[in-house]
Parts: sequence; structure tokens; C-alpha cells
Amino acid sequence: MPSRKFADGEVVRGRWPGSSLYYEVEILSHDNGSQLYTVKYKDGTELELKESDIKPLTSFRQRKSGSSSSSPSRRRGSRSRSRSRSPGRPPRSSRRSASASHQADLREMRKEVLEVKLTPLVLKPFGNSISRYNGEPERTKRDCTPPRSTQEKFHLSEERSYVSTQYSLRPRREEIKSKDMDSKEENIVSTRRSVPLKTSEAPAAPTKDLEFGGVPGVLLVMLGLPPLLCLLLLMGRQKEPGLRSFPPPLPAWQDLWETRVFGVYVLWVLLQALLYALPLGKVVEGTPLADGRRLKYRLNGFYAFLLTCAAVGGAVFWGADLHYLYSHFLQFALAAAAFALGLSVYLAVRAARAPPSALAPASSGNAIYDFFIGRELNPRIGTFDLKYFCELRPGLIGWVVVNLVMLLAEMKLQKRAAPSLAMILVNSFQLLYVADALWNEEALLTTMDITHDGFGFMLAFGDLAWVPFVYSLQAYYLVSHPNDVSWPMASLIVALKLCGYIIFRCANSQKNSFRKNPADPKLAHLKTIPTSTGKNLLVSGWWGLVRHPNYLGDLLMALAWSLPCGFGHALPYFYVVYFAVLLVHREARDERHCRRRYGLAWEQYCRRVPHRILPGVY
Repeated sequence: MPSRKFADGEVVRGRWPGSSLYYEVEILSHDNGSQLYTVKYKDGTELELKESDIKPLTSFRQRKSGSSSSSPSRRRGSRSRSRSRSPGRPPRSSRRSASASHQADLREMRKEVLEVKLTPLVLKPFGNSISRYNGEPERTKRDCTPPRSTQEKFHLSEERSYVSTQYSLRPRREEIKSKDMDSKEENIVSTRRSVPLKTSEAPAAPTKDLEFGGVPGVLLVMLGLPPLLCLLLLMGRQKEPGLRSFPPPLPAWQDLWETRVFGVYVLWVLLQALLYALPLGKVVEGTPLADGRRLKYRLNGFYAFLLTCAAVGGAVFWGADLHYLYSHFLQFALAAAAFALGLSVYLAVRAARAPPSALAPASSGNAIYDFFIGRELNPRIGTFDLKYFCELRPGLIGWVVVNLVMLLAEMKLQKRAAPSLAMILVNSFQLLYVADALWNEEALLTTMDITHDGFGFMLAFGDLAWVPFVYSLQAYYLVSHPNDVSWPMASLIVALKLCGYIIFRCANSQKNSFRKNPADPKLAHLKTIPTSTGKNLLVSGWWGLVRHPNYLGDLLMALAWSLPCGFGHALPYFYVVYFAVLLVHREARDERHCRRRYGLAWEQYCRRVPHRILPGVY
């Protein structure tokens, strides 16, 4: 394993991603697996940099000392040319606010003036820094390239102690103001700087936070999820589920596994892979990776969904026995779990040979934890992206197919000429949810699943086994436990579903519109808080109601899915409880990432929007 070049607490120069500019940073930690350094800039921004993007301070001193050999007249001429090329440079009179002696000392210390493109820090009091244009920040930590549309002047005052370098960031439009306003702006900037880094007070090497309770937690999850899946499905088939019949009897081995069922499931995955490879739909780029590249993705999920529906409809028309899926439902669930486990093993073996630049930010270097969370960020076979494919295709589309099979099974077993109103509501609600996800497929590219987490057991099992067989629990329950829903009750349930969907869709659309075009005139009424990374935090509209309005919409829709099952048993409401826990966990992960990335801006946002998911409650 290669040795480290820089120690924790060392003050060095780090390259700003996407540029050739180096700024003073402090080394916080080093990941032996990815060979990335976690560094902290003077404004509090923390990023992960490769060793090639970090230079010692001595190299910059030598470069500057070498340049001093040129003649004074040549240096003066170079400065004159630099000033003549910068139309945004403030007039000489605006820089004479200090005393003559102070200016003389300043000229001796300043060796060069660099003009760079850098996102300006807010030059207003932070409490009132609400801008009209911005978007909900992307959750990726690595997309930190400053915008190129704003040109700034960056003055480096070289003193004998290099660590005490002072920054002065001014946007062009501010440089034409009077010297009084100039001095006020500099005072405000100084208040937003973090405490200068001190080499004499090197912090202890921080350990990387492991989520899900660390290694013991992920072991418990991996060992507990498959039995929990079986338990839920066995309870759903009981004629009278209850505490007296818990736990349900375990069926014989031949009722748990059948090779033919596994083969049918593999054919289903291959069919979706074939539809994924079709040259349909537009091609878009994902968020920037650690090395600056952007992977390309073809958005044809909705086309695959329509083709699948046509194929299933044709099979029903030609008399295919889809009841086979219901009668072997537990076996199909275990086949999906086995397939997910095999895929996870392949991903772990593959990731062992992956270069450091291909590793996920969530990976830790621990074999057990990385097997669960995923070590490689974007595992691909050629142009076939394994994680992106599994996120929306086999499981999500399979969820709709399973619901249709349950509808047909209800009609057959209960001898109905038409499905019950409860079954129609469940199928319709969940069909709308899946169609919406596939129609807005591009929004998936900025989620934490794609930008932060690797592809391991967590996503593989969740996408392939948990989603189609647990999310369809309400339809599965109604097959053996019919429930009559009155039309007034159905109207209330539909109203709840529509309310949740409107919140969910409008909040996500507002966020995605800001990501694409923050300067859209239709979004001019929304207020935001700028951050030091160049991103902005929405504090009005849906995102001013709670911090995660899309999660609120999710919860309301989940409740609407379960209400048609009635209140005879708590099993259909397992999904609501599970979904609530899942959203709280994801919200906590978002909070940690945003607080670490945006610092003071996130604290200001939390004061303005105190509630996380439920207004006035949580």
C-alpha cells in the first residue's frame, strides 16, 4: 500500500476542483482505500482531493523566490499589463482608504495579484443574505466546481508567516463602490472566515463515520432482512393472521426454493436488461465524478415500462397463467434475494480491483461494511451501468406486474367478475407512483443512491427483492383478506393520495427546475440562502414549508396505499411504519452531509426552516 505524503493537521496548498488554482488548506484525514485526502479550506469547505492535487507550501515559496530574480522594471511592467486587462479592477483612489505607511508595507508584502474565477462569498450580513435565484443543492459532495460566470479578484498578501495569509474576495459589481462600503464588505468577509489554521495545533485524525451502526449494524441488517421478508409474506397468506398464530409455520424446503422459479426470475432480469439497452430516449450526463468526468445515461425507463405492459397484456390475452407467480410468490421472493446476494458478491470481487477514483464516498475500507454499502460508485460493464439499471427497472416495473397478478388472483380466488374497489385503489395509487418515477427518471441522477452510496448488498437487495415483494404487500394481503370500501371512504382516501402526490411532485419539480436553470423567471419569487460552495438553499416555496417536503408527500401517499386494506390487521400498515423509519433515517443522513458541506449557511437555513418532515411536529 503506498505511503502517505502529507500528515493530518499539515497546512498545504490544495487545488480547487475544476480549476488550476491552489488555495491554503488543512489536511483532516486520509482514506487508505481510496487514497483521497479530506481537506478543509479557510472558509470551512471540506472536500476530498487526490494527492496529485495537493502541493506543499515550500514549493510555492520556492516558485515565488525564483521569480524575484527578474528585474524590478519587468515586474512593474507585468503588473501594468495585468491591470490593463482587467476592466473590473477598482480605481486607484478606491484602494487608498488606509494610511500611506500602511500602503507602503502592503506593497512590500504583496508579490503578485492573481485574477481568478471564483464563486464570491456573500458580501452582505449573513442574516439578510437572501437571493432570488438558486436551487436546492445537489447532495453530492464532489460537485464543487465554482461557476464560470462570475469573475473575481483574489488578493494574496504574503507575510513572513505563510499560514496567516488573508483572503479578500470581491465581485466586480462591488469593486466600483466607495471606500467606506469597501471597508464594510471586508469586515463582513472577515467575520465569515473560519479560525485560521494553526500548524501548532494539529487536530487528531478523525475517523470516518460509519452509518447503520457500523459493522455490527450492517451485519444485523444483512442477516435480518431475508428472514423478515419471508415472515411478512407467510403472515400475508394466513387466513387469520394475529398474535395467536405468530410466528407462522415455516413451509417445507421444496416450498421455499424451486430452480424453475429462479430461472423465470433470471429471464425477467434479462428482459429488462434488453429493454435498457434499446436505443430509445435521450442521453444525459450525470453529476461530475472525482476526476471531473461525467458519465452518460440513456433515459428510456418509461419506454421500457410501456413495452413491458404491452408484453404482459399480450400474455394475458393469449391465456398465459400469471397465477403461477401468486402461487409461488414466496419462492420468487427468495429467488430475487438469492440473485441480489450473488450480484453483491460479484460487485465486491469486482471492486477489489477498482481504481481509487472509482470508489464511492460512502465506502470505508472495511470489507464487511463495504460489502453492504458498496465500494464502487458506478460499476459498469461497458456502457451498461449496473446500479442505475437496478434502481428503476427489474424491481420497480416488477412491482406493477406483481400488483396486476394480485388483482387477477383476487378475482380468481374470490370468484369475482371484477376486482374489488380496495384492490383497484391500491393498484391505481402504486401504478401512478411507478409511472411518475420512470417519467422523471433524470431526477434519479442527483440522489444520494447515485452520487454518494456505492453499489452493494444494500441497494441490490432493496431494489431487486424488497421493493417488488414488500411494497406490494397491500395487494398481496387483499387477495386472502377482502375488504369492502364504501364510496365516501374511497373518496377520502383518493383525496389523501392526491394531496400527498401534489406535495411530492411539486416539491421535486421545484427542486429540479432550480438545478437546471436557477435564473428561470418563473422561479424569481423564491428566496434562497447562498453558500460558500456556490450552491443555494431554498427557504421559500415548498422547501420553506419543511426541509424535506417530498418526504412529507411520500408519507401521505404511503398511508393512502394502506387504508383500502381496512383495520382488521396491522400487517398492511407495516409499509407505513417502515417507510416512516426509512425517511427519518435518510433525512438524518441528509442533515449530516449538508451540515458538513454548507456549515454556517446550513445553520441559517435550519433556523429559518426548523421542521424537517412534518410542519409543527418534526
